Amino acid sequence: MHVLMDQGFTVLGQKVSWAEFAGQVFALVVVWLAQRRSLWTWPVQLVSVTLLFVVYVSAHLGGTAARQVVIALITLYGWWAWTRRRDPVFGVVVRRGSTGERLAVLGAFVVGTVAFALVLQATGASWAPWPDAAIFIGTVLAFTLQGLGLVEFWLVWLVVDAIGVPLQLQSGLYFSAAVYTVFAVLVIRGWIDWNREANRSAAEVAKAA
Repeated sequence: MHVLMDQGFTVLGQKVSWAEFAGQVFALVVVWLAQRRSLWTWPVQLVSVTLLFVVYVSAHLGGTAARQVVIALITLYGWWAWTRRRDPVFGVVVRRGSTGERLAVLGAFVVGTVAFALVLQATGASWAPWPDAAIFIGTVLAFTLQGLGLVEFWLVWLVVDAIGVPLQLQSGLYFSAAVYTVFAVLVIRGWIDWNREANRSAAEVAKAA
């Protein structure tokens, strides 16, 4: 792992370690796989978070590093959950969240961000506790909703991207910032595809009723 961190290449005068490059590329692949509701989403995610954990620890982004550990745990849950909710023809069954679920997600994001930012601030684990905390909580929520098959997880990812790009730039992780930008484009496409699938699933349920 030290070799992956110490060696890499330079883009526009900025060094990109092989660990950062591979971790972010795998993260992009995860979005592409999630868009297609493939079970490969989860094992590829495990590889990505392992690499990125090392990258963010090196950049002194404690919250962003800690989220990789939490993501790994949620990834294991998502992998298990998707194997139990697969349609033999259309893949993982997805749906839109209810109004109550959406409000719960919003509340969890706000409360979680405030609480975790105060922890990061008190422990000195991050030089940017508030955006770091928002990214941490948003990522946890996004992967949890993805595991549950809720379409809204794509919207949470857009919020994470909007906060993540400036933070990555300020951290000197320019390649990661570029990946986050591409990530946003893929997220929008995923939102469209999952909404289409949610409409199909709702129509099938209505037809069966």
